[in-house]
Amino acid sequence: MEWMVWTTPTTVFFAVIAVLLACMTTWELVSPTIERKGFLPISTTRGDRFFIGLLSSAYIHLIVVGFTPLSIWLALGASVVWCLILMRWG
Repeated sequence: MEWMVWTTPTTVFFAVIAVLLACMTTWELVSPTIERKGFLPISTTRGDRFFIGLLSSAYIHLIVVGFTPLSIWLALGASVVWCLILMRWG
């Protein structure tokens, strides 16, 4: 039987996602969101924009790893900036 190996970066990645989800849940309970329209072509809530941000960040990382010789840290920086833009103005 094969076991999944949890490396430190993998553990940190999933821990950060769990903490962000807990923070988003707390934020929603304290201050319920309303749908709004930003630069995205649909009306979204905070949770929608967060989910879209996570998915698009995964694609940014896959593109950088698969098609460029750039550092994964550049992909991380681009993903963080993209998520902040998306959460604020998306």
